[in-house]
Amino acid sequence: MLKSLFLAASLFAAAAEAAVPQQMNLVYDLYRNGHKLGQVTDTFTRTGSRYTLTSETRASGPLKMLWPGTIRLESTGVVTPQGLRPTQFQHARSDAPHKLATARLDWKQRSIAWQYKGQAWQMNGLQTGAQDQLSQLYQFMFAPRLPADYGLQVISGRDLNDYRYAKSDGGAIQTPLGELATQQYQRITDKPDQKAVTVWVAPARNNLPVQIRVSEDGVTLEQRLVSAHVKG
Repeated sequence: MLKSLFLAASLFAAAAEAAVPQQMNLVYDLYRNGHKLGQVTDTFTRTGSRYTLTSETRASGPLKMLWPGTIRLESTGVVTPQGLRPTQFQHARSDAPHKLATARLDWKQRSIAWQYKGQAWQMNGLQTGAQDQLSQLYQFMFAPRLPADYGLQVISGRDLNDYRYAKSDGGAIQTPLGELATQQYQRITDKPDQKAVTVWVAPARNNLPVQIRVSEDGVTLEQRLVSAHVKG
């Protein structure tokens, strides 16, 4: 089901110094191996320099048995001149509350502390520019310029991985906004079991992610933008 898209033109201007939005509500249709699985609703709220970014996935239809509950990701942190700087990331499932996973990023100590199922552990070596599993998808919108091929640390609810992305022309993608020229960022993988991630961003819409694809263990999940509301 497609909803009308309400995009603030001043925020999605192609100018490099577009204003940072105060709030975003985005809806993506979600597909699993080409079959409609449900929807993903992402919400971004900024208060001063602080931000909260959430993503909720709900399955529907015959594939709902795969995800009977709601999967919720939450990234909180600070909006800096270099973009998003997360300080906490959480991964939760409504049907399994005991599986809540939390990662806390200590930028002064350059460390990450995790908690999951009653266990706690810590790792040093947090690098400048690190993102969490959710914020990495929206860093394109908040960075001062669209990055070229680049590497970064990506923190999930239970581990830390090094990602390298290659930038290329993503071609034109038909969206409810119309046909949009995109830039594609594809994770460079060197092992067959590594998670493959590809993000298509639209420079004419302030590098909004219009399509996201993640492949792992023989399963491909793809998000396609169907609704967006942005407030300055």
